[in-house]
Amino acid sequence: MIYFDTSYIVRLYFEDRGWERVRELAATELIACSLHGRAEVISTLHRKFREGVFTTIQYHQVLEQFEFDCEKGGYRWLSFSIAVMSRLSRDYKSLPQNVFLSSADALHLACAAENGFKEIYSNDQRLLAAASHFGITGRNVI
Repeated sequence: MIYFDTSYIVRLYFEDRGWERVRELAATELIACSLHGRAEVISTLHRKFREGVFTTIQYHQVLEQFEFDCEKGGYRWLSFSIAVMSRLSRDYKSLPQNVFLSSADALHLACAAENGFKEIYSNDQRLLAAASHFGITGRNVI
């Protein structure tokens, strides 16, 4: 099982830069992500619609495909727990002052680390730069 952040999952539904390599990687193992990532994917797909990348029909189709994939077990959505939140707090506490990390990215990192993942796949440079502070390795195949 491999952990994808939102930037990678969206590439399974939209041909953004690097989508081919992400889809090749996705075909190798089951994908896990924090439950928050599911909401982020939906939000990102809507942003693509709002920006005119998708027509209304395309937006509804891609959203339906994503929901279908979720319902059929295409992803393992990891829930938040007290342990995940404690990990987030502890690792933020020791985060150097010069490391920028959003709360959403910290949720991904804490969730991945607390669930035993040694790697997280993303093309978000800030998330990748902070991964080691959570005891995991950030990977980008793009």
